[in-house]
Amino acid sequence: MAEITRERIPNGPAAAAILSSGVGSATIGLMTTGAVISGGLNSALNWWSPAGPLTGKTGVGVIAWLVTWIVLHILWKDKDVPLVRVFVVTLVLLALGLLLTFPPFFEAFE
Repeated sequence: MAEITRERIPNGPAAAAILSSGVGSATIGLMTTGAVISGGLNSALNWWSPAGPLTGKTGVGVIAWLVTWIVLHILWKDKDVPLVRVFVVTLVLLALGLLLTFPPFFEAFE
């Protein structure tokens, strides 16, 4: 009878994708609240006038997400990482991103 062996695939690449989504979300939140607090940041995030600073807020968030994903993927590609810890940190970052983009929150700084 033939024996079936299965190779274990490291969870590092999946963890990198999961955690980087939280980093991108938190970055968008920080840019949203930061643009209200700082007029200079608000102006710097205005990459395309018809859309205003929204282009920069999301652009910086996407850049942070992509850079984080690439770096973590390189660091974790052959590793098993504590997925529960990565998931909890990601949930905290997603909650922070949501809070910082919630209008009653960031409008309190106007």
